[in-house]
Amino acid sequence: MKTLHRCTWAESDPLLRTYHDEEWGIPQRDSRMLWEMLMLEGFQAGLSWLIILRKRDGFRDAFHSFDPKAVARYTEKDITRLMANPGIIRARAKIEATIAGAKIYLAMQQSGEDFSEFVWSLAGGKPILNTTGHVPAKTDLSEDISKTLKKRGFKFVGPVIVYAWMQAIGMVNDHAEDCFRRNAVAKQSAKKTTKQN
Repeated sequence: MKTLHRCTWAESDPLLRTYHDEEWGIPQRDSRMLWEMLMLEGFQAGLSWLIILRKRDGFRDAFHSFDPKAVARYTEKDITRLMANPGIIRARAKIEATIAGAKIYLAMQQSGEDFSEFVWSLAGGKPILNTTGHVPAKTDLSEDISKTLKKRGFKFVGPVIVYAWMQAIGMVNDHAEDCFRRNAVAKQSAKKTTKQN
């Protein structure tokens, strides 16, 4: 039986393997989902992604399935509720950043700006295939996107967090060269780009 080669980071836990095999690196164009992933990456700051994956259902329950309209209406009472919820990362600054992020998302939407089009335009509109042979913690592009998001008012969007988000949403294909998902994701990216053109 042929052994599947994965990115090494995905081999340590069944949840990571499933996430790697089914989600990581696939180009995501849904605005709400892109925002949800950006908020979750912010919660991950200083922690491991596995912790976020284990709590993702808890996060979705706690934050009304990351519906920006619902989250933008959160009050101090909601912050208190979230700070008492063991199903999420209980960091007040990150919770407040998520509420603020929902308001920014809605303000963009109300001014006719689509979040997906906005973030993908920052990367040239199509996925980037990493051919350097190593995976960086951040890039010049993640620095630029980080600065742009910060100017909009987003928090917990430093260049390292932004690069992890870019990998997760398929803005960059960072699957290892011997990973069985690398070519499959590249093909999916090409198909989606062709459809959009």
